[in-house]
Amino acid sequence: MDLKERIRRSPSQRAEEALVVAASPRGRKGGAAMLLLRWSISAAALVVCGVLLLLLAGGSAARKGQFLDADSSVLSGGRGRHEPRLVRPTDDGTSGSPEVVRDKLLGGLLVPGFDEQSCLSRYQSALYRQTSPHFPSTYLLERLREHEALQKKCGPHTESYRKAVEQLKSGQDIKVMDCNYLVWIAYSGLGNRILTIASAFLYAILTNRVLLVDGSKGTVDLFCEPFPETSWFLPSDFPAKLFKNFSVGSPDSYGNMLKTKAVHSSPAFLYLHLAHDYSDFDKLFFCQDNQQYLQTIPWLILKSDNYFVPSLFLIPAYQEELMRLFPRRDAVFHHLGRYLFHPSNVVWGMVTRYYDSYLARADEKLGIQIRVFDTETGPFQHVLDQVLACTLKEHLLPEVNTQEPIVSPRKTARSKVVLVTSLNSGYYEKFRNMYWEHPTTNGETVSFHQPSHEEHQNSDKKMHNMKAWAEIYLLSLSDVMVTSAWSTFGYVAQGLSGLKPWLLFKPENRTAPDPPCRQVSSMEPCFHAPPFYDCKAQRGVDTGKLLPHVRHCEDMSWGLKLVDQN
Repeated sequence: MDLKERIRRSPSQRAEEALVVAASPRGRKGGAAMLLLRWSISAAALVVCGVLLLLLAGGSAARKGQFLDADSSVLSGGRGRHEPRLVRPTDDGTSGSPEVVRDKLLGGLLVPGFDEQSCLSRYQSALYRQTSPHFPSTYLLERLREHEALQKKCGPHTESYRKAVEQLKSGQDIKVMDCNYLVWIAYSGLGNRILTIASAFLYAILTNRVLLVDGSKGTVDLFCEPFPETSWFLPSDFPAKLFKNFSVGSPDSYGNMLKTKAVHSSPAFLYLHLAHDYSDFDKLFFCQDNQQYLQTIPWLILKSDNYFVPSLFLIPAYQEELMRLFPRRDAVFHHLGRYLFHPSNVVWGMVTRYYDSYLARADEKLGIQIRVFDTETGPFQHVLDQVLACTLKEHLLPEVNTQEPIVSPRKTARSKVVLVTSLNSGYYEKFRNMYWEHPTTNGETVSFHQPSHEEHQNSDKKMHNMKAWAEIYLLSLSDVMVTSAWSTFGYVAQGLSGLKPWLLFKPENRTAPDPPCRQVSSMEPCFHAPPFYDCKAQRGVDTGKLLPHVRHCEDMSWGLKLVDQN
């Protein structure tokens, strides 16, 4: 079914109303939760009816992609704010009730039936993460199920895949097939890789292509398989020599073929160079006429370090489809990221051990991500000053009392745990010492924790990437978040969490900026290197002013990000 036929179809039916069911966590007085009934019956019958209704509601919810977790309090310190409840989702991507649900299928993004032991994080993540208020549209869920069927039909080790690879190896010009492919090449740091895989996946959905992921650079050790009954990793016998040395200057790149006017009718594959150094001709990828041509190519090989989703929204042929997929424009990565990226069992063990040991029992979790783009390692005083100015001004951290050795705790005082992620341990140590040596003015207890300090980014090392992925995920479990400008590490964490973080502006001349930070308008990542070109008029244009939901980023004035106008 092509895109035009899909758009003509009537919208999916609104999801049926879900029962609102409350389940009490362990340790609360009164035992198991009771459902209120209008008629008067005996106490014994009341218990029996309550249990039956709860089971029926849970079974119905599971069939609809929702899950009643009967004991989420075990991992949340027994706090009532983590009680599981069912809500009524609506097609505009929001909840129809202030009640929230902690369901292991994430509102239908995920499907049941996976071997849970092979990927513990897939269904356990709901126990650690606060439930998202942003529901996926019913149309997105429908398209995900269709794409899963395509991946199963055409993925590795199928007859369709074998034939497609044979045709690719032949080097002969071939026409588009029943199964067409988008191959993602591992490139750049982990944050960039996650963002580009998500971008590639959305493009694969829009163009009805099978997504195959290059498992080199440790990618295969970081993530579980997202698609049921198939693999998204490129098989080891794939003719890797076709793409290992591709770059901006490769003659097989679509941009260079446009530049030299060497484009012909039906090549077996094309290389798409969409990295930060791409040329003006490479950027013509985002023009509708060129998209029509690319639909005729069976194999597309993609290398990118950009989250290029915002510019897909500027391509007229995809706009209506994207509007239906994402009624809430700023939740694209939030939905796709939670669907695609499940930590492998090794990484999940790192996440859960750290969370349970240091973060689980606090009343509030504050995440602070510090990324310094400087040739020296630091720590830098101006960065410390900036983080303190931001967190104190925005009341994310309490003031300390430097005059009194101790402050009597208030009955209402809360505990706060601060997760610091940085390549350098110096910032964490200074924060920790400050709140150890002095009491807080409001009586709050504040503790600081930093899982690792690698000093330098080593994106080709397996354990470095595992630690980075674990820390991104831990950061995404925060209740409030502070992130650094330009950092894809922070973009991924905020997108997975569904939070709008406080963004630390990039310092200039080693001086703390004033103001030090601001809360972003959207949880979406920033596209750092978008094209500024009007394909129809064939002239330069500010692409951040063409659509109300595609705007410039707070941390990079020339970048683009998706925002929600509602």
